[in-house]
Amino acid sequence: MNTGTVKFFNESKGFGFIIEDGTNKEYFVHVNGLKDQVKQNDKVSFEVVEGRKGLNAVNVRVVN
Repeated sequence: MNTGTVKFFNESKGFGFIIEDGTNKEYFVHVNGLKDQVKQNDKVSFEVVEGRKGLNAVNVRVVN
């Protein structure tokens, strides 16, 4: 399970980006990949899967 911070999430468009802790890699996240509602600067855990246009964050959960 990876951890990171939500860089931004546009609720009306249903997507955003997560910056991974340690590597600073940026992953696309779609609303369908969320387990919890997220907003900018939330700390999250997530898994990475290959999407149509690269790696996507899925099973995204907010961590306290």
